[in-house]
Amino acid sequence: MRRHKSSRIAIFNHKGGVGKTTLTINIAYALYQQGQRVLLVDSDPQCNLTSYLIDDEVVDELLDGSDQPSGETLWSALKPVVEATGGPRAVPRIETSGLGLLPGDIKLSEFESILDGFWVDCLSRMVRGFRGSAALSELVNALAEKHSADFVFYDAGPNIGPLNRVILLDCDYFIIPGACDLFSVRALRTLGRTLCEWIERWAAIAKTAPDNSYLLPGKPQFLGYIPQQFRVYGQSMARDHAFYSAQLERRIQSDIVIPLRLIDPQLAEPSSRSSKLGEVRDFGVLVEAAQKQGVPLARVKGSNAAMQQAAVSTFERIAKKVLSRVGGRTNA
Repeated sequence: MRRHKSSRIAIFNHKGGVGKTTLTINIAYALYQQGQRVLLVDSDPQCNLTSYLIDDEVVDELLDGSDQPSGETLWSALKPVVEATGGPRAVPRIETSGLGLLPGDIKLSEFESILDGFWVDCLSRMVRGFRGSAALSELVNALAEKHSADFVFYDAGPNIGPLNRVILLDCDYFIIPGACDLFSVRALRTLGRTLCEWIERWAAIAKTAPDNSYLLPGKPQFLGYIPQQFRVYGQSMARDHAFYSAQLERRIQSDIVIPLRLIDPQLAEPSSRSSKLGEVRDFGVLVEAAQKQGVPLARVKGSNAAMQQAAVSTFERIAKKVLSRVGGRTNA
């Protein structure tokens, strides 16, 4: 199977509460505004992305019917893999705010529960292990091909479990979000070690794969990091948050950039300073309004105009940086 040319990206941090879903939606929407076709994959069993963008009644209908042959969630697509009755089944995407969405499902945890078994099968050079590990990638590939996607964004859960392992190994790039606090700084060490372990182990596994296996690429490049959720006084970051922002930059270098470059210099740019994609301040009530309305920050109605414009400009700059490093449609 030929891998589709779309760029697959995960905004990933195993620490919770760093705004991954909000970042994913707003970066994706800013790319859409730049002329890109974007597919969102809600790969978090908590379904935060789906619940954000889709009305509660529709979400309930999707979840209630996901076990049926006509189900339309990510679980519906992967259920045949879990039950060993076939490969992933095609499901339609949902159009929302100009973005394509593959809806999540709380039952996705059942798929995650068998991924460790597939990993062991890969170590034993068993074809079913490689097929199972690549099932989500195969599904995304088909959707990206069908809808000519330029970008695919995975909304990954806050953990370092087997589901996020296959997601990161399927991605071309990943972005690290970090709150400007002590816990986000400390989390980077575990994050870096885990990513490096996944990449190195998969490289060893892939060398022994049976011929003609569809393999996960296994080399996610560090696209950059985004400090966020900080307060602003006047035009500057609050002092305590500025301190931890500087700590983030240093730890990104020591815990992410250097270890990745020891594996392969192509996996990260040499300097953490150049890898900062932008800074996202605490937009407070604007974020709350966006969540209630189920829209990106740029589409919130009845908001503070100045704050909304600041948010639009912030994500526009981030999207342009992503495009400059990744590429996209030439008519953007």
